[in-house]
Amino acid sequence: MTVDVLTHDEETASASASAPASAAPAPEVSADEATVTESASPASSEGSAEPAAEEAPKPKRGRPKGAATASTAKKTRTVELTLTVTGTADGEWQAELKNGSKWVAKGLEIPAAAVSRAAKELHADLSGPIDEVINQAREAQAAKVAALEAELEKAKQALAELDA
Repeated sequence: MTVDVLTHDEETASASASAPASAAPAPEVSADEATVTESASPASSEGSAEPAAEEAPKPKRGRPKGAATASTAKKTRTVELTLTVTGTADGEWQAELKNGSKWVAKGLEIPAAAVSRAAKELHADLSGPIDEVINQAREAQAAKVAALEAELEKAKQALAELDA
C-alpha cells in the first residue's frame, strides 16, 4: 500500500519536473486515486485489513486461540448417569442408577412391561433382545403356573377323598 503512495508522488514529481514550476499547476488527483491514497496512508490503518509492517502487534487478552493450543473447557456440560436394569429368569426386574460414582437409587423393582416399553422408546436394537428375555420369562412362568395348577388339582382330589 505504501508503494501506491510513492508511485503517486513520483508521478506528481515527474509531471512537475517536466513542466516549468511556475507555468503548470499541480495535477489534480482523481477520486479513485484519493481513496487509494487515503487507505494506504499509515494514519488511517483502521480500514486496512493488514497492520503496517512497522507496528508491532498488540498482545491480546485471554487465552490464545488456534490449533497449537487446545481449549480444555467443554463446550457442553455432560452428565454421566449409569442406569443398570437387571432381570431374572422369573421375570423380576430391578434398576440401579449411579451419577458418576454416587449411587442415586439401588434395587428398585420395575415391572417387566415398563422395561419393555422403555426399551421400545429408546431404540429398536434394545427392545428386541429385551423382549426375548421377557417372553422367555413369561413362558417359564406359564409353565410354573401350569405345574402348580396340576399340583393344586391333585391336592383338591386328595382333600375330597379324605372328606368322603
